[in-house]
Amino acid sequence: MKVLITGGAGLVGSVAAEYLAARKGSRVTVLDNLCRSRLFGCSRRSVEFNWEYLRRFPNVRRIQADIRDRDALRLALRGGVDAVIHAAGQPGVPSSIRMPEEDFSLNASGTLSLLEAVRKHSPRAGFILCSTNKVYGENAGSLPLRRLARKYVYADGRKGIAESMPVDNTGHTPYGVSKLCADLYAQEYGRIYGIKTAVFRMSCIYGARQFGFEEQGWVAWFTAAALLGREITIYGDGRQVRDLLYVSDLARAFDNCLRKGKTCMRGEVYNIGGGRENSFSLLQVLLKLETLSGKRIKRRFAPWRRSDQKIYISDTSKAARMLEWKPRVGVDEGLDRLFRWTRENIGLFR
Repeated sequence: MKVLITGGAGLVGSVAAEYLAARKGSRVTVLDNLCRSRLFGCSRRSVEFNWEYLRRFPNVRRIQADIRDRDALRLALRGGVDAVIHAAGQPGVPSSIRMPEEDFSLNASGTLSLLEAVRKHSPRAGFILCSTNKVYGENAGSLPLRRLARKYVYADGRKGIAESMPVDNTGHTPYGVSKLCADLYAQEYGRIYGIKTAVFRMSCIYGARQFGFEEQGWVAWFTAAALLGREITIYGDGRQVRDLLYVSDLARAFDNCLRKGKTCMRGEVYNIGGGRENSFSLLQVLLKLETLSGKRIKRRFAPWRRSDQKIYISDTSKAARMLEWKPRVGVDEGLDRLFRWTRENIGLFR
């Protein structure tokens, strides 16, 4: 199988590349412009580590380029591919507010350019878009909640948000809007042009080889803070809940979807996350990290961020049914893996 993965140096892209490269006879091309640190105003290298890590796989080809570079896309798709996993983009909510044009250019225009390149140069390829729960915007926070000592819970006892949750007539932030635009284009290329497309609306993805920043990748950010004795800022009261999905489980979901092909890739949308059994608040994750580190993590509280969801848990019933998939790595195991990897590579985070 020939696969193109955009954003191939990021956590999701690099782990998907490693996962699929292990398949006999596979050839994987990863494309990345290595701009993650720059997007978050950091001079420290980050995803360059994953870029070099992928060098060890002889069947992985690396192309350093931007998804908005149409010549680079033609090169990456030359000869056709069997699958495209689109994990590139601008991933931060606050950064989308600071630079909305760049956010739109990367997330919306970049996705459209890639879809067009696939339609012209590899129309039989399966296409998976890494979307986000932020497409639901403040609608996901409009449900009645109960406030407990350390977390929020759905007052009606529901297990999570399904794909039928409305996506309009609500606040989103520019990030939510640009990702929703990409999301809808991926659906339409399946319906109008017959491209095999699937949209993964992902919750909180975490794991080893993750480089977190305050604005994105909060589990990795908290983990590095726990090891380095840094103070973190919690925006809100810390009771906000996310369902956490370890990245290897996401890679397996990609693989299941691609293997099934047309039966589950007709412009379909899937909520992908850890589900209710892997849902924890920020305060609860801090407690788990404090247990691992044996130290209290310093913290300060700040006002809520715009359009932040007090609770978001994915209802993964559709993915379970159509992709025959469910998470395998629980949060305790996943946090332990991330903690040990960060500790072993702590020099990357100083």
